[in-house]
Amino acid sequence: MTGKIWAELANELAETAAVVGKSVVAVHGRRHPSSGIVWSSDSIVTASHALRRDEDITVVLAPAKNVSGRVAGRDARTDLAVVRLQQSVDAPAPVWGDSSNRRVGELVLALGRTWRGNVVASSGVLSGVMGAWRTWRGGELEQFIRPDLVMYPGFSGGPLVNAQGEVLGLNTAGLHQSGITVPAATVARVVTELLERGSIARPYLGLAMQAVALPESLRAKLNLKNSAGLLIVHVEPGSPADKAGVLLGDILLEIEGQPADDTDAVQAVLRKATVGKFVEAGFIRAGAVIKVKIELGARG
Repeated sequence: MTGKIWAELANELAETAAVVGKSVVAVHGRRHPSSGIVWSSDSIVTASHALRRDEDITVVLAPAKNVSGRVAGRDARTDLAVVRLQQSVDAPAPVWGDSSNRRVGELVLALGRTWRGNVVASSGVLSGVMGAWRTWRGGELEQFIRPDLVMYPGFSGGPLVNAQGEVLGLNTAGLHQSGITVPAATVARVVTELLERGSIARPYLGLAMQAVALPESLRAKLNLKNSAGLLIVHVEPGSPADKAGVLLGDILLEIEGQPADDTDAVQAVLRKATVGKFVEAGFIRAGAVIKVKIELGARG
């Protein structure tokens, strides 16, 4: 019985690798070997760190089957890049899954494709599905996945696949030395914007802030619930905050109704916002509470 279960599992893994492998490509950008995932008939998504330049990219679909492409857009902060192919291909796009309801311990496959065009695989389990994370490059991930498997050289840019044959995200060694998976939701958001405009528009305020404790006497006078706020120590000239009239020395109390007791709270609001949106912020200025509406600008 044990041998039969093992054989069935081995067959399932091999079949999944074969099916999803049709959507996996090798990408040669004259830096590091990498893989990629078919996004559409004329585009693939891969790891940005593996591409040294934007032109003359070679994409390997299968043994002795190559196509040329160029980078249509890249975002180093999430380590994602989109390559436009010079001709349409018949390689299928995979089914992208939802990583938000994955469980630690689930069996997963990491797939890649070698420069010779062969599909390669590595198996393991999900060791963690983490919450929102700010990458060392300054990017924001809604969450990130940590698989417990070996990401061999060339696996960056390839997919992490679940038991249903769905792609949970894109694997990369460019954001963490042990290798992580950028979830499908982030990939979809970033790729869509890269294809539309070639870069990622990130909303920003243009403020440098420092957390400060609010004196009890001031809290009582202004009937504040906050025990701390963010002192404005610099306003970037021409920034959204500057245009809205925010001044050096103001103390930020809240933004969009959320307490602003540290900069992470502000970043959490900005992560969910879009360029051009107005956000309402509450400040202490000259001993009184004021409300300021700030139109968010773009910072690539």
